[in-house]
Amino acid sequence: MTKPTPSPADAVSAEASGAPVSQRIRARIEQAGRRFHANDNIAEFIEAGELALLQKEIEGKLSGVLESLVIDTRSDHNTHETAKRVAKMYVHEIFRGRYVGAPPVTEFPNVERLNELMIVGPITVRSACSHHLCPIIGKLWIGVLPNEHSNLIGLSKYVRLADWVMSRPQIQEEAVTQLADLLSGTMKPDGLAIVMEADHFCMHWRGVKDTESKMINSVMRGSFLKDANLRREFLALLKNRNA
Repeated sequence: MTKPTPSPADAVSAEASGAPVSQRIRARIEQAGRRFHANDNIAEFIEAGELALLQKEIEGKLSGVLESLVIDTRSDHNTHETAKRVAKMYVHEIFRGRYVGAPPVTEFPNVERLNELMIVGPITVRSACSHHLCPIIGKLWIGVLPNEHSNLIGLSKYVRLADWVMSRPQIQEEAVTQLADLLSGTMKPDGLAIVMEADHFCMHWRGVKDTESKMINSVMRGSFLKDANLRREFLALLKNRNA
């Protein structure tokens, strides 16, 4: 059965009823017809002061989780403030990329008309698997082939944008695609390539408990997809760098 689209009245009702802040944010998103998957950014629907309320709401629900795990947080000094710490960590650190807008990025015109391959990396990235909320920790490399009309950005901005995308519950394949979309839209290069290699603790820590396995994936856009020689040059430079 198709879920009915919330009406503007539903969003107003959520605001006026004193509903939990998560419900008020959700109502705004649904009223706008927008998606709010684990790896989506919802910052535009969060009003001033609501992140603190959201953190407090999450803290209360995490306290319930700990209670259901039969952990005596009242007597155990080690877990007395665990719910508070974890709620703060989710909202302001490991899932921060969901709740805040994109970092400011200063763009520079390509005055010298640079059109040669540039590689940035390795950039250390940290995320969390959206299946088990276990850590994903790895590195990525970005290859850019600019043209005379491309916007250039400072080296630190690659790191900031990567961190913004990765600081959400993710799967690696989608994370790399999101970052490629963001950089392509910002820089408008002739070609863009990203390679990411990461450890997934949903495999290391649980399940098969294989500590040696890594995942490597790539996204190739524009010239990197069409020009096999350029693609080989990029991949060869990465291989030689890591040899």
